[in-house]
Amino acid sequence: AWVTLATNDSYSLGALVLGHSLRRAGSPHDLVVLVTPGVSAAMRNQLSSIFTLVQEVNVLDSHDEANLALLERPELGITFTKLHCWRLTQYDKCVFLDADTLVLKNSDELFERDELSAAPDPGWPDCFNSGVFVYRPSLDTFNDLIKFALSKGSFDGGDQGLLNLFFSDWATKDISRHLPFIYNMVSTATYSYLPAYKQFGEGAKIVHFIGSNKPWLQYFDSETRLVRPPQGSEHLQNLLQLWWDIFCSTVHPSLSPDMVSCHIQHSQKHFFRRGICELYLGLAGALAKVTLGVPRSAEQAAFEEHMRKQAWEQGSIDYMGRDSFDNIWRKI
Repeated sequence: AWVTLATNDSYSLGALVLGHSLRRAGSPHDLVVLVTPGVSAAMRNQLSSIFTLVQEVNVLDSHDEANLALLERPELGITFTKLHCWRLTQYDKCVFLDADTLVLKNSDELFERDELSAAPDPGWPDCFNSGVFVYRPSLDTFNDLIKFALSKGSFDGGDQGLLNLFFSDWATKDISRHLPFIYNMVSTATYSYLPAYKQFGEGAKIVHFIGSNKPWLQYFDSETRLVRPPQGSEHLQNLLQLWWDIFCSTVHPSLSPDMVSCHIQHSQKHFFRRGICELYLGLAGALAKVTLGVPRSAEQAAFEEHMRKQAWEQGSIDYMGRDSFDNIWRKI
């Protein structure tokens, strides 16, 4: 099965587009999405239309031994949530994909790889990037990971640091477990080595929109249905546009204004990164109200301004357009 994780309705938008991209690529395998209590009922219904299984992972389930252990290390909440993918023991093998990935071409051959197979992280190639990895579900491995996390923690505060410590022989043991970069083409790395991207980019099978390159954080013109990439990432135009094309054709028609980005209870908030709820507040529900392909209404203009503000706060600043110095000075 292909497995992903959605912690709120905004990341669920990414999961929906990811699911449709897998089906467009012709993969026959099951699609599984793990969701937290921060995903609304309306969004779960939408997820169930494309995913074979929508499985809730409640990080505060006091009847679960792993989550009882989590009470000792609340800062590892999201990390523990991702580890629950090892509990999908109804499957012999799975490929985990972050919700900010997009499948460009059929990648079913990944299921021929062994655990733990992943691509090198561009920032430190002796570590793997945990946005895409092949693994075998196992309760024994899950329990070992929980114990390891409680004793060792994570050097980066997230699942990538933890998994690299746990699978510490990845860099040296077996080269066959090193996935080619085309299976996890990290968007930020394409900028740092642009000549290689121009030479080999067409062969990419899975793109990973990390950091501020999230497609749903870019300026999108609802009238023309065109996305504007951030300055310095113009080479990502086609990939960002593909994400929005899939969103417009398969996801947007079924969105509901009832969707929210976060409805995490106050008692749960310390399990999630600070500000994540505020950042995506109402994005999914607001997108449901946008009409595509027609002149903007006042409501749509206000919404697009809201999205532009979110993009600014995430570092995606349109220096050549709306956020240019001249425009800012004019507004002042």
